[in-house]
Amino acid sequence: MPDTHALLSPSSSERWIACPPSVRLSEKFDEKPSEYAAEGTAAHSLCEYKLRQILGYEEPDIRENLDYYSEEMESCTDEYRNYILELLNDSCSGKPLMFVEQKIDFSRFVKGGFGTSDCIIIDGTTIHVIDFKYGKGMEVDAVNNTQMMIYGIGALEMFDGIFDINRVVMTIFQPRLSNVSTFEMSKQDLYHWAFTVLQPAADMAYQGAGVLKCGDHCRFCKAKSVCRARAEYNLKLAQYDFKMPETLEDIEIESLLDRLDMFIKWAEDVKEYALEQAVHGKKWNGYKLVEGKSNRKYTNEVAVADKVTKAGYDPYEKKLLGITAMTKLLGKKKFEELLSGLIEKPQGKPTLVSDSDARPEMNSAANAAQDFEEEN
Repeated sequence: MPDTHALLSPSSSERWIACPPSVRLSEKFDEKPSEYAAEGTAAHSLCEYKLRQILGYEEPDIRENLDYYSEEMESCTDEYRNYILELLNDSCSGKPLMFVEQKIDFSRFVKGGFGTSDCIIIDGTTIHVIDFKYGKGMEVDAVNNTQMMIYGIGALEMFDGIFDINRVVMTIFQPRLSNVSTFEMSKQDLYHWAFTVLQPAADMAYQGAGVLKCGDHCRFCKAKSVCRARAEYNLKLAQYDFKMPETLEDIEIESLLDRLDMFIKWAEDVKEYALEQAVHGKKWNGYKLVEGKSNRKYTNEVAVADKVTKAGYDPYEKKLLGITAMTKLLGKKKFEELLSGLIEKPQGKPTLVSDSDARPEMNSAANAAQDFEEEN
């Protein structure tokens, strides 16, 4: 897999389209390596290997030397391969073409713009762009997803002159969250977005022009902890003339709800940055670095178990496998056959979110009372 990234990469496009100056601002900060990212890279390598097998390539098995390899990774990449096989088998044209880890160029709209698409399938007048996501921290939606739309533009730039494409279908495959999200656009609509939204934002981002803008996109910005625009946006909340909650008007509470989560995340980011700098020798006036609490742990679990067993005790506790582990043990088909009648999904803890959230509204006590009145 390629390990180079464009300055204006598709993966960070949500941020630089919304906040163009953040690109140049972030150049001052190093990229922090992440185990999650490394694990994702390993999973993508296994995906590539399995799709290349479909294409008939004979290559050495990569599993033995693959970092982070696990049964879960094997299962998830199998699901991805099977999904691709279904797309190929359900082809409308009967002669689909598949391209794996395909280098794409969208520099007509984004200066220096290039990337790599996990999988592209050309099926008649339709081009499929599929992106594998191994992360499980947040469900990713394909609808109006700028990364996927850029991949779609890159695929059109490469293949539209060769094939008569009129439809672009963009899919995010996220097996650890059982998420398969698909978004479709006509070729004309996608190019219109590229000319009117993507290109102007990319030009500003490359030049470092535009206005810094705070929003959800900040969570992936390397400068998020020290960005003055983000600080000023959130500090306005700290300047709020706070009263006891029972004296606040409903409209005041609603206004605060819109911003509290963002404010809390910003405060956490600033604290994390300050701690990181202190660990590297920075001295903050009025603060000092101390050792936090920790729990005792065994230095050698095998030796502990051996000593306790020899002393006549059983050092282990038995525990029923969780649903995910049990599914892997039995297989999905056997799991459903044996245990489908013994599984329930309790109601989740009530969470207050904005109306834009896709989850259905809970039937609260107030709503239930209203329903009862309407029925009667």
